[in-house]
Amino acid sequence: MKFLSNVIATVVGLFVFIMLFFFGIIFIAAIFGGESETESLKNNSVIELNLEDIHYDYAGKYKDPWMSFFSEEKNIGLSDVIDAIDVASIDDNIKGISILNNNSQLGMAQTKDLRNALENFKKSGKFIMAYANSYSQKEYYLNSVANSIYLNPVGELDFKGLSSEIMFFKDLQEKTGVKMEVLRHGKYKSAVEPFLEDKMSDANREQTTVLLNSIWNSVAADISKSRKLSISKLNEIANGLLARTPEMAKKEKLIDHIAYEDIYHNDIKKALKADTEKDYNKISITDYTRKMTTTAVVTESDNKIAIIYAQGEIQSGEGDVNTIGEGSMRRSLQEARKDKKVKAIVLRIDSPGGNALTSDLIWREVELTKKVKPVVVSMGNYAASGGYYIACNANTIFAQNNTITGSIGVFGILPNFNELSKKIGINTEQVKTHENAASYSPFVPVDEKFKAVTLESIEHIYKTFVHHVAEGRKMNFSAVDSIAQGRVWSGSEALKIGLVDKIGGLNAAVAEAARLSKIKNYSTQNYPEYEKDFDDVLSQFPFASSKKNIIKEEIGTENYQLLQQVKKFQSRKGVQAIMPFEISIN
Repeated sequence: MKFLSNVIATVVGLFVFIMLFFFGIIFIAAIFGGESETESLKNNSVIELNLEDIHYDYAGKYKDPWMSFFSEEKNIGLSDVIDAIDVASIDDNIKGISILNNNSQLGMAQTKDLRNALENFKKSGKFIMAYANSYSQKEYYLNSVANSIYLNPVGELDFKGLSSEIMFFKDLQEKTGVKMEVLRHGKYKSAVEPFLEDKMSDANREQTTVLLNSIWNSVAADISKSRKLSISKLNEIANGLLARTPEMAKKEKLIDHIAYEDIYHNDIKKALKADTEKDYNKISITDYTRKMTTTAVVTESDNKIAIIYAQGEIQSGEGDVNTIGEGSMRRSLQEARKDKKVKAIVLRIDSPGGNALTSDLIWREVELTKKVKPVVVSMGNYAASGGYYIACNANTIFAQNNTITGSIGVFGILPNFNELSKKIGINTEQVKTHENAASYSPFVPVDEKFKAVTLESIEHIYKTFVHHVAEGRKMNFSAVDSIAQGRVWSGSEALKIGLVDKIGGLNAAVAEAARLSKIKNYSTQNYPEYEKDFDDVLSQFPFASSKKNIIKEEIGTENYQLLQQVKKFQSRKGVQAIMPFEISIN
């Protein structure tokens, strides 16, 4: 027995030693390796704008310092990058920006905000140069801001306009016996249409066509200005695929140079007047941003504007950098509301919506806050359905032209396997004390009374949603109802119909918040601070994510994303106020 206890003690001791050793190495590396991790900034330098690791506007802060220490994003978001680019425009050490084979996961509105920052950088007289082996449409949209655009001699440029593809499952349901019972309000709430029809409805086709055209017109207008080409000419190029090869792209003036990467770097050296035999000084945008964050002199001010980031799908719980949770959002609004130094609040929303109850709880917190100090909304890529729900009562709402918003509608889906279970020989029966005692079961036919009660709940939530919008936007119920029905709008269209007030990005929203609160000198403070414990820290280590990496390798990235969508769909509980479809523009 003593031998066994000694063995167990030895094993435990070894485990503790290994863990202490592991964390000790990381701690030492963080302390002594911090300087080497961030490149030193030298005179006559160029920033390399690689945004592959930047996904969110806000990378998150944590109340637990261990979470910040181990956080994957290292607390750098797109808003930090944009601030760094503004600093670079007046930094004597920085002479230009190089966009080299950039491949970002940013959405269109985020790309627009970044593009605006690069436009302002150019006004300083410093150069922006861009090179790629090939350009997707979204990446070309960003790169088109450059003074000079290079393309690999055997590369290609994707410039053909926008399209949308939707799969329909009505026939599949009939063949398999798996049926999705759909309850909705809104003729445009097309998230559930694939389960009801075998082709796109006229209403869905209408809204999708208008939305894509509006986004395209916004993109084309920016490219037209940068490349000095008319919008009609750009549409002609897109229709005829007239820029599909490097030679054709140069002929149509979408690019300036056909060259290999070494030529591109030599041209940067010439612009810097640097020694052509040596490497020129460069620093990555992430390192430059970290450097500016750690060395910037923070101006203390009695006046603050709180920027509260709401990004991701709306769900119950605490939330994190890619999920809007009632815990972190309500706590942030309450803290900002009670802080006397905070004079106004900017709510930055990038969300397709989600849980209707959580959306209403956040809406209520905004309503309470608005009575104390101004609340301005800045919409990112999306502020649709539940995302618009939490925005609608702000004092002022900003969106970009290509922001996707609206989708004022509600739906519920009840998966039913009754027919499938019969096919495979399973019969399900229920015993209950009262007529309506049984909760919903996917293995018995949907009771019509249950369906009626659920639809009644959806109608109630829809009317509440429309009422909140009408009250917040100072419109009558019927006016909101006519532009609601689950329809999505672009930011430019939303401005025309009164769902937003102004076109502009986050900086414009902050300036408006300062104006409403009548302050001139102020600093900004980012929220939320997420409450995570040490178990969440451990989940971010490589050994914890190995399952994900193995699955990705086995089924491929595209199939893994599809699997994640299925899991996300399964996790949605309760009535949903969520955008009717997802859009990814490349």
